[in-house]
Amino acid sequence: MLAQSLSIWLHRRGWHFSWMIVAITFLTMLTSSAALGLPGALLQPLSREFGWNTDQISSALAIRFILFGLIGPFAAILMERFGLRKVICIALVLIAACLILSTQMTQLWHLFLLWGLVLGVGSGMTALVLGAVVANRWFDKRRGLVIGLLTASSATGQLIFLPLAAWLIEHYGWRMAVFPVFVSCAVVCCLAFLFIRNHPHEVALTPYGSDPHIVPAAPTATMRMTIWEPLRVLAEASRNRTFWVLAGTFFICGLSTSGLIQTHFISLCGDYGLSAVPAASVLAMMGAFDFVGTILSGWLSDRYDNRKLLFWYYGLRGLSLFWLPHSEFTLYGLSLFAMFYGLDWIATVPPTVRLTATAFGKERAGMVFGWIFAFHQLGSAVAAYGAGLTRTWLLTYNPALYAAGGACLLAAVAIFMIRKPQAARA
Repeated sequence: MLAQSLSIWLHRRGWHFSWMIVAITFLTMLTSSAALGLPGALLQPLSREFGWNTDQISSALAIRFILFGLIGPFAAILMERFGLRKVICIALVLIAACLILSTQMTQLWHLFLLWGLVLGVGSGMTALVLGAVVANRWFDKRRGLVIGLLTASSATGQLIFLPLAAWLIEHYGWRMAVFPVFVSCAVVCCLAFLFIRNHPHEVALTPYGSDPHIVPAAPTATMRMTIWEPLRVLAEASRNRTFWVLAGTFFICGLSTSGLIQTHFISLCGDYGLSAVPAASVLAMMGAFDFVGTILSGWLSDRYDNRKLLFWYYGLRGLSLFWLPHSEFTLYGLSLFAMFYGLDWIATVPPTVRLTATAFGKERAGMVFGWIFAFHQLGSAVAAYGAGLTRTWLLTYNPALYAAGGACLLAAVAIFMIRKPQAARA
């Protein structure tokens, strides 16, 4: 077995095989996020070639956000039943098929089918739940670090692929821009097929940080989850006010990030005379700040009141969105926006996860957070379609930016409707 041989080789050099699992999972989530962000660079090229309005394209992209979120709560069951390797490989095959087939699309329904349905399902299978499952199965220590690294993978995907995609669109057309992500899907799929294993015992190991003298054994499932388990958890969580506060603020989080900036930023810059390549470079700058901000947020969430952290994250994001239309889209103005906005793009995830675990317990936190994340993606879908509609009707994105900024300020205040963690535990 190739994975077993690699595990022995790494062990001789002082490395645990779990870090190989983390590396491949990181690449999987990076590739998935790159595919999700790619349509943002294609809005104007598709509109010019096919004559589709911005709101028509945005409506198809909104579907992918909805599916990306709704599949998340059920992804853990798929991984439990079919294993990590099968789920990852199937997801990457779906994403790769969407990318390569999209180069041949000619009708609007092709866009809905490929960029909406297929991409939404494929990316939803590799959402944040994948990172949580890997961290819990393969690590007894440093789980927070692992989750922070895997969460930051979306920023890395944007950092690497969007500037390259914008350059390819400008020089070779939008069809060439999908090939780097397609190749990445194929390579990562091969790595996952060869090396991903479901549990440490499959390579004769214990989880990282556990007692190495314990004889590894196959995990015994005390309860086999059914397809109805996420719905039961949702029904129970919905009776808790904390769930609705976190779901509502995370809805605003998606409204003000993935659906708005990730989808429409390059098109927005085009309205102000900024070409796709420098606009994508600003997005990459946001990704760099976000990578640092998300890992730092995980460190801060272990030490400070998570409600206060979310207050500052949402507040600064709202102010930065109010600033963006007045930045004059100069290097200085966009750099200032990229810094403040980028630092808290996904920095909201670690405090939200910790507040979820405090309110609902570690056993149910993953699935409850899956539903909270579904609200995040519903917010993304609303912004993706709403901002496109605003651009078509009013010929400007400014109302969408102001509305998202105001919503962020509302989220900053609403987060204090959650009691202090000490009071919640009591």
